[in-house]
Amino acid sequence: MRIKAEIKAFHDEMTQWRRDIHRHPELGFVEHRTSEVVAEKLQSFGLEVHQGLATTGVVGTIRNGDGPSIGMRADLDALALPELNEFEYKSVNEGRMHACGHDGHTTMLLGAAKYLADTKRFKGTVHCIFQPAEEGGGGGDVMVKEGLFKQFPVDAVYGMHNMPGIPKGVISSWPGPMLAAADTFELVVQGTGGHAAMPDLAIDPVVIGAQVVNAFQTIASRRTNPLDSVVVSTTRFNAGEAFNVIPDSVTIGGSVRTFKPETRNATEARLQQIAEGICAANGATCTFTYRRGYPATVNHAEQTQIALRAAGAVVGEENLIRDPNPIMASEDFSFMLLARPGCFVFIGNGVGETGGCMVHNPHYDFNDDILPIGASYWATLVEQELPL
Repeated sequence: MRIKAEIKAFHDEMTQWRRDIHRHPELGFVEHRTSEVVAEKLQSFGLEVHQGLATTGVVGTIRNGDGPSIGMRADLDALALPELNEFEYKSVNEGRMHACGHDGHTTMLLGAAKYLADTKRFKGTVHCIFQPAEEGGGGGDVMVKEGLFKQFPVDAVYGMHNMPGIPKGVISSWPGPMLAAADTFELVVQGTGGHAAMPDLAIDPVVIGAQVVNAFQTIASRRTNPLDSVVVSTTRFNAGEAFNVIPDSVTIGGSVRTFKPETRNATEARLQQIAEGICAANGATCTFTYRRGYPATVNHAEQTQIALRAAGAVVGEENLIRDPNPIMASEDFSFMLLARPGCFVFIGNGVGETGGCMVHNPHYDFNDDILPIGASYWATLVEQELPL
């Protein structure tokens, strides 16, 4: 492990930053305290600091002569989740928790910013991007639309996320689709309500809706290439409340995950086709709504090799995972990768009791042992790609 000596020297300080952020979690677009903490630290390191993109976004810039430019992104927001940990830095904001490790992501980038500002062993420009509202708010999309890369031009942009279950000291990435697109659907089946004892005089939307839900599963099993990937999960089915009443309508909703744009398009069309067909065959009508969320996170080949070269220099080639299976979760760093070439990597948060609790869990905590690893990766990436 080749952790930067200068970064290792302020590991304890980074741990304090991380735990302070963890203790004060904030949701997307209202990360006001977190944003101010980040901005103040960047200013104290000597960076140029810009605030206000996507409301609470922060960009810190380090310049050292003429040369290429690079962007590195961390996310700021927490989740609407009550924390069940009992350590001293547990959340003080009720119903809010850093359950995905964004506190650690922010801290690792702050550590890299401090090191790079102090040493300046590179030639060019580094933009440290602290993005709000990754957890469903699409803050990355908002930052891009508000002119992130026009105000802060970069030749490439890079992101990183911790991953429980991957050992500490291991970094993983690969070219192409890495994380899935995430969409939602809502279907209202309109039947005719009636007495439960006389179903022949009604058009039962519950039975029709159940047929639709079952038929949706044929999209993955019978309508999609077996070598492709699609997940259709029905997660809501809201109907009547009385035992002896057939309701007039039911509302069905769920999530769709895909990697390929053509599969995404086909899945949307097939969902609507199935719903309308089954409803028509049973004398009902329906209203179908499909909402596109985050696109797939697709790494660029050249930048992936750049990222893995830097990662290997820190953790060793033997601690790189280059060919894992893509994950059906989603990430709004995808919007930045649509705007600029780049790469997203996973850094191991640990296994077992230390760092192994999965994200979005009320017992999760970021593993402070990996803070200098992540910060050293960022620093090495800059020094390799912007050499003196």
